[in-house]
Amino acid sequence: MLEEISPESIISLRLILAIALLTAVALFTKADFRINLRNHLQILLLAAVAVFHLWIQITGLKYTTAANTGWIIGTAPIFIALLGFIFLKEKLNLIKITGIAIAFIGLILLVGKGNPMNINLVKNIGDLLVLFSSFTWGVYSIINKKISLNYSPLMTILYLFILMALIIIPFNINQKVIDSVIHLSTVGWTSILFLGLLCSGVSYVIWAYSLREMESAKVGAYLYLEPFVTVLSAWLFLKEEITLLMLFSGLLIILGVYVVNKE
Repeated sequence: MLEEISPESIISLRLILAIALLTAVALFTKADFRINLRNHLQILLLAAVAVFHLWIQITGLKYTTAANTGWIIGTAPIFIALLGFIFLKEKLNLIKITGIAIAFIGLILLVGKGNPMNINLVKNIGDLLVLFSSFTWGVYSIINKKISLNYSPLMTILYLFILMALIIIPFNINQKVIDSVIHLSTVGWTSILFLGLLCSGVSYVIWAYSLREMESAKVGAYLYLEPFVTVLSAWLFLKEEITLLMLFSGLLIILGVYVVNKE
């Protein structure tokens, strides 16, 4: 998608498609559309964090590989565990601290290509943006867990996406953006349908249901499967190279995440 349109346009199209899908589901299931102003103010905070999260992650992808992105996003459960400890009083013992240390050693090896001295803001801006997006996903998850809403997870995400759209779409109303969307290729439309309907519409609702039923750290533990899917997909569809150092660094990250979330 980044070869055809801007990060802001990708987010806007994702949201429009997700809103259409979730509205249809809500109507079909006869969901309650009544609005609570206090709940909406809380969701507005979530929307601001979510928009920022998506923007920095997609922008980061312009400057780094999908495989690197997958491994770095694998650190998100670490941030969820840390923030859960700080704001939700969830447990963080010596074993979890050890796991955090292991994961960040793997991250440093990955970003620095085996040499920590290679890490600098200019050369690795993409990796650093993706890393920051892992932190913002942790912030999003903790806020989602902490706030108390009367809405169901489905309606929470629907209203979330509507507010996100109101935040981001005004930055996309110009002729250049409209032309780029009109001239999207078949691959482009296939990609944006996948991102909007599945990655946004379905996945965010599942995430909201999970956070309602489980501890945030336990939910975050499942994210360590994501890097493996990302690296495999990048190799299959983008022909990105998978090096031994990348695998070793990534496995360290996953090991650290596993230790953090291990009972």
